[in-house]
Amino acid sequence: MTGPTPSQTVGPYLSIGLTWAEGPYVVAGDAPGAVWLHGRIRDGAGEPIPDALVETWQADPRGRFHTPGFRGFGRCGTDDDGRWAIRTVKPGPVEGRAPHVAVSVFARGLLHRVVTRLYFADEAEANGGDEVLATVPPERRHTLLAGRDDEGYRFDIRLQGDDETVFFDL
Repeated sequence: MTGPTPSQTVGPYLSIGLTWAEGPYVVAGDAPGAVWLHGRIRDGAGEPIPDALVETWQADPRGRFHTPGFRGFGRCGTDDDGRWAIRTVKPGPVEGRAPHVAVSVFARGLLHRVVTRLYFADEAEANGGDEVLATVPPERRHTLLAGRDDEGYRFDIRLQGDDETVFFDL
């Protein structure tokens, strides 16, 4: 029998073997400006997804990529309540765009990862001039904003349904 392999969904144990101990720690805990980006991933019914995988990619605080000593990449699985967390620093603006973090989510039922951006709610002026964020209908932009809390910035991701996070085609 020849032909292409049929598409398969991933999971349910997606993150096994893909995470590593230092994956969630983009910077050391004592790094100046260290914060946690964290949240929960939920499905279309609002249920937490316990075996998803989150990857983040970002610039350093000066808006530069590939900076010696700054990894810029984080990866973590979700826990039983769908929670994820990456310790990093807030990125700077990149080429005139608002500070943001690229976020990929891998989860059961998805044929491919979904990609979104995390913007910071406390960067209203910069967000207002961001050309990518401007392409998102105003009533959905809130799904891309991380709000400040005691731990850092909270960014919940909803894969479907009401308040579905905006995802981008690459």
